Amino acid sequence: MAARAAAPVLVTAGGTGGHLFPAEALATALAERGIAVHLATDRRAARFGGAFAQDAIHVVASATLRGRNPIALTRTAAVLGVGFVQALALIGRIKPAAVIGFGGYPTIPPVMAATWRGVPTLIHDANAVIGRANRLLAPRVTAIATTFPNVFDNEPVLALKATLTGNPVRAAVVAAAASPYPADGDPFRLLVFGGSQGARVMADIVPAAIGRLDPSLRRRLAIVQQAREEDVGRVRRAYEKAAVAAEIAPFFADLPARMAASHLVIARSGASTVAELSAIGRPSILVPLPHAIDQDQFANAGMLERAGGARRLVQDSFTPERLAGELEKLAASPQRLAAMAAAARSLGRLDAADRLADLVLQVAGIGTKQ
Repeated sequence: MAARAAAPVLVTAGGTGGHLFPAEALATALAERGIAVHLATDRRAARFGGAFAQDAIHVVASATLRGRNPIALTRTAAVLGVGFVQALALIGRIKPAAVIGFGGYPTIPPVMAATWRGVPTLIHDANAVIGRANRLLAPRVTAIATTFPNVFDNEPVLALKATLTGNPVRAAVVAAAASPYPADGDPFRLLVFGGSQGARVMADIVPAAIGRLDPSLRRRLAIVQQAREEDVGRVRRAYEKAAVAAEIAPFFADLPARMAASHLVIARSGASTVAELSAIGRPSILVPLPHAIDQDQFANAGMLERAGGARRLVQDSFTPERLAGELEKLAASPQRLAAMAAAARSLGRLDAADRLADLVLQVAGIGTKQ
């Protein structure tokens, strides 16, 4: 019989898929244990919280630090202060057994309010390097869950709080992970995407690289590419000119299934993308988002590359000529692609949501799954 909590759990996440997807996966795992879950987030994410009942979604004021000048710092502090007061009231109203943060500045007011009220707290970090919001919160929380090992190798105090759980993935990803790596043959299926809104660099570089391939390889290709609305037309025309079969759209609701059907993926290396590539087990060419303060995507791609599951190309090296060369080599070596798929899968943790749910129950002191 599943344990039932006398109080709900409050999860809080920023407005991106990298923060919200694992929060939703945890909410599903906790609901299976009979535990009600509320979401505290910002206005960006409120409309995406499909795993939460509408009356369990709470918008809390937050702001991202955009600059170091005194005016920006004062403005951000003021908004976060309003959020802190709102979070104090929310926690007083729903009386959660624990508050769980998934990163992003919207997590700061609820987690800080929970620590002020003496409510147990846990943060989960999806990246190979801890983000700025979680870095601020880490010394103050009860426990820390990590996606990758050795995140706190040089920080023994924080390492004592840390538990390796992996990054929870959506049910659609777990279902896609049941599909074996596609057998070698025609067509050679290539999936290209650049995040929830697509990435212009993919539209600029990938079609140009495909146009440089030997015609015999182009005839083998079947490409699925996510592109921004304004780029769809030019990407489609480029593939038509190259006589390559391609499906282009701004959004694919079934991206995990398309990932599972692919021989190779070209993508950014955000936390959700790397978690899903690892869970499903697909080889990839990863192009980290440049200029990020934390360089989290660079570190994420590095973890997958060191395991043998990906090739990491920094954006300055992501040229049509370089990509064409990589594609020629990989397409000519199905054994290497299959080995990369297995290596990526070795990092995947399909049970991450359950592992994290067990840790939440432990931190909250409300029992474990029976």
